[in-house]
Amino acid sequence: MTKADAPLRPVESPETSQRTTLSGIPVKPLYAAADLGGGDLLSELGRPGRHPYARGIKSGGYRQNPWTMRQFAGHQTAKETNARFKYLLAHGETGLSTAFDLPTLMGLDSDDPRSQGEVGREGVAVDSLADFEALFAGIDLARVSTSMTINLPAPVMLAMYLAVAKRQNVPFKRLRGTLQTDILKEYIAQNEYLFPPEPSLRLVLDTIEHCVKEVPRFYPISISGYHIREAGADAVQELAFTLADGRDYVRRLVARGLAVDDFASHLSFFFDVHNNFFEEIAKLRAARLIWARLMKDEFGAKNELSCMLAMHCQTAGVSLTAQQPLNNLVRVAYQALAAALGGTQSLHTNSYDEALALPSDEAVTLALRTQQILALESGVTDTPDPLGGSYFLESLTRDIAERAAALMRRIDELGGVVPALEAGFFHKQIAETAYRFEEDLSQRRRKIVGVNVFGADSLRPPILKIKSAVEARQIRALRQLRRSRDNAKAQAALKRLQDVARSQANVLPPILEAVEAYATVGEITKAFQETFGGYAPQW
Repeated sequence: MTKADAPLRPVESPETSQRTTLSGIPVKPLYAAADLGGGDLLSELGRPGRHPYARGIKSGGYRQNPWTMRQFAGHQTAKETNARFKYLLAHGETGLSTAFDLPTLMGLDSDDPRSQGEVGREGVAVDSLADFEALFAGIDLARVSTSMTINLPAPVMLAMYLAVAKRQNVPFKRLRGTLQTDILKEYIAQNEYLFPPEPSLRLVLDTIEHCVKEVPRFYPISISGYHIREAGADAVQELAFTLADGRDYVRRLVARGLAVDDFASHLSFFFDVHNNFFEEIAKLRAARLIWARLMKDEFGAKNELSCMLAMHCQTAGVSLTAQQPLNNLVRVAYQALAAALGGTQSLHTNSYDEALALPSDEAVTLALRTQQILALESGVTDTPDPLGGSYFLESLTRDIAERAAALMRRIDELGGVVPALEAGFFHKQIAETAYRFEEDLSQRRRKIVGVNVFGADSLRPPILKIKSAVEARQIRALRQLRRSRDNAKAQAALKRLQDVARSQANVLPPILEAVEAYATVGEITKAFQETFGGYAPQW
């Protein structure tokens, strides 16, 4: 018998008798009314659908409609991803969620030497409007909600989506969905940035401002803690860093002269849902609590919609294991339950084989069925915030909120998000937390079934493999596009885009013009880089 196969027994010692959440918050053996401080809990939390929204932003919870069910989809070319979209819609998905390949995420064309070996591998390859036209062929944009997980070239993807809507004769005011756009978390965690922070933020603010005026039902930004958590942060850090980013965007939009009540309801958030069940529920409740108070007390929001934190959640990709991958079905189900009990508006459930490769059709279907069973069979939608009032959950919600607020104050003391970035604050915090977690795993203070306990070999399922022919096919199509388009028109549009980028005007209209002239993602990104320059951290 190996150490990993040894039976799991409770051990009481000075080192292990104290239980903690994944964020290191101590968990007592028993909770009672005294742990809530004797205050009026109803006054502190409010009712579901009422300020400060700890118990949810809708008074009826999911009784009338469950959350939007999304599955991340994107692989190979636009044609293959379009087929996956239609497959998911046919199986009951209620919102599309688009994954882009690494070259697209970095603003590179598929034939760029730096793209070699990555085209269509981690998501769909998009080089031009022609790809978006194929991506949404036969899909009525007036009837679907589309999420796009992309940041650096996010304004370009939005422009392509708008251009497709124009070709379908769908008014922009009818478009629904979410664009991620959150460049601050790229500097904090995912590192898919190119320009210095200030011009990058200008693109984000231009995108938000344009959508507020022209695409009012579309969320132009999804302020993302998910990637911060996946990089190694704990739940408290994820919450604090995400809300600090959100506060920074709000401050900058107000400084532009926008009234907070004109744009605040257009902001959305994106959170990870990890393995510690109660901590994740408490985190989502604390997020709404902090944000509502922040919007009202700091920014003077009058409209209740401005104080409501709308969120999308995704089960934790980093929690998936390549060892015994079928165990991931169980992990994802509990994480999805936590998201529902935490009051999410939209949910993506990971597929059990994603630690090995892009998900297969069978794995994607099972992930979607997990949500459907949860919504239709478990009773979780019958009443809002069913765990509200729990001594443990309410104490944990309060503890997480206080710890996150303290971290947010620390960021302010450093001068705000950008100065904290430039000082390396976020990276150091996340690195230390990730190191502690790995140490806990190696010492078996934290257990992962199939990895450091109950580890036994298991058969691996068939996985989706992307053939190299996909890249060659995408490059051929791109080069044919450059030969067939009106190149003079494309170059003129790129020149106008640079002129506007050097001014104070909003860049979305010239981006749309360039996209409709079939300028490529790489050409538009290069135009911005020539204007804004590049960036490398100095810490």
